[in-house]
Amino acid sequence: MTTGSPHPAPPALDVRTALEAQQRAFLALAREVGPDAAVPGCPGWRALDLVTHLTGVHRWAAAVTRTPVGGTVPDDADPAPDPAPCAAYAAAARDLLTALGEDPARPCPTFAGHGVVADWGRRQLHETLVHTWDLADAAGRPREGAPDVVADAVEEVLDTVLPRQVRLGRVAAPAVAVELLGSRRRVLGTGPVVASVSGADADLVRLLWRRTTCGDPRLVVRGDARRAREVLGDALTP
Repeated sequence: MTTGSPHPAPPALDVRTALEAQQRAFLALAREVGPDAAVPGCPGWRALDLVTHLTGVHRWAAAVTRTPVGGTVPDDADPAPDPAPCAAYAAAARDLLTALGEDPARPCPTFAGHGVVADWGRRQLHETLVHTWDLADAAGRPREGAPDVVADAVEEVLDTVLPRQVRLGRVAAPAVAVELLGSRRRVLGTGPVVASVSGADADLVRLLWRRTTCGDPRLVVRGDARRAREVLGDALTP
């Protein structure tokens, strides 16, 4: 597990273009699925709750990009549901893209502490990816995602999201390591490797974001399965 500054997205990944595409995919599903549809990946939530949540997250991220380092970070509580939730989401998505384009190199708070505005593009891309899949599950549609985006979503948990969870005291740093074998080998944790989990990057993302478990038949666990379940079942992500 890397505990320093977040790694930039790979040069081949055009974060802004990918984020716009992911926002369009999310909005298309939001318009398709009924507001009361259950969201399997977010127990107790309806599709309306999920759309409201991502609307609030985009608004919050846009506000944080405009917050100077050392300034007071805005409250991240979800807003009240909007009477026109899809229109509200579309407006929030546009505002986020505007904020990201204002001054990408401007310092601001980020998940890694001090960073720059551009860092939020990557964070919001993967937030939107995971929630697009949540809506796809609610709509009974296949989960789709560009391979380079999905691969980077695995990397982001390891280099940015999990270190933040540890820094905030939400989870202890893993005392043992687990190999994640997808499109490439990654290692979660800094202790001795006790197990490996093999699968497609998309399934590893869902595992890290607690949308599935090590018992998923699409994943293969080798080594100490009990320790793997303990590590990967913890609050690695918010």
